[in-house]
Amino acid sequence: MIINKNLQQIEGMREWLESVPFDVTRTSLYAAHDLYGGYQPSDDEEEDWASYVNCYDRKVYQHYMSMGKNAQNVNESLARALHDHGIHTALDAFLAEHDGRRCIGLMGGHALLRSDPMFARIVMLCKRLTEEGFYMLSGGGPGAMEATHLGAWLAGRTQEEALKAVEMLAAEAVSYKDRKWLSSALYVMRRFPQSEFVSLGVPTWLYGHEPSTPFATHIAKFFENSLREDSILTMAFGGIIFTPGSAGTMQEIFQDAVQNHYLSFGISSPMVFMGEKYWTEEMPVYPLLQQLMAAGKYKNLLLSITDDTEQIEKELKRFQAKGIKGSALGDEGDAFRA
Repeated sequence: MIINKNLQQIEGMREWLESVPFDVTRTSLYAAHDLYGGYQPSDDEEEDWASYVNCYDRKVYQHYMSMGKNAQNVNESLARALHDHGIHTALDAFLAEHDGRRCIGLMGGHALLRSDPMFARIVMLCKRLTEEGFYMLSGGGPGAMEATHLGAWLAGRTQEEALKAVEMLAAEAVSYKDRKWLSSALYVMRRFPQSEFVSLGVPTWLYGHEPSTPFATHIAKFFENSLREDSILTMAFGGIIFTPGSAGTMQEIFQDAVQNHYLSFGISSPMVFMGEKYWTEEMPVYPLLQQLMAAGKYKNLLLSITDDTEQIEKELKRFQAKGIKGSALGDEGDAFRA
């Protein structure tokens, strides 16, 4: 029997769900125009900021922070859970239409500058992989993640056009902390339009101070970061490329290693480390993984390391050529070492 107090609680939930600045019934992934709709870049700093704070993404982030990253309000928790459930459902629909075996993840630092040579290398690598029929996946933020989706966006363009796009971005804003980071990205999208190639970004409002890259054609933005992290690593059946990064990238390396070790999803996918000096000297995780493999602590890891983007492409294609079956593809140790 529902008493008046219960009805009041239900009515309160309904009113809260209708009042939040995000759609709790959303059933589709986001795109740049959804997150940044209404934003009109301006050379006047105050006008530019005023326009930005009124776009959907910023309003949701401000609400999220005001309610707390770990919301104590049950109505707010329900609203976020309903939203994330819808995004997860939309993500499932996306994956049903796109072959997961062709999905390549790229992990790396959010602080990577657009002027850094590694940024351009990631762009050119992801451009080439997209042209070869793969589709790129990342955490959907700035730095290495932006480079991933910029490369996918520029697929089909000439090398000169791609390098010009990178140059244009770096000339306006080298870091996501710079005011023109977003406006310069939107300008490059207008300068080099495309509708043929897709890429998937999976950002989170937990790190909402890091803007989501608009270059991702499909954006699964979550409130709950654990859903987001798990999704990124489980969707990249074609392999993951690890570029230089810090704590977040390290976490992703070992989480991916565990999945591959246990064949959690029936296969072991390539773990490709891009940046030999970084991963063997500055952050010597690669030799550690080798040692753990040799000691039998890890099994089924398909490890490789190189600075050569052509070798990375060959390794990912080699994995595809073997055919992804319901078992590990071999306990090979190093597939190559440049």
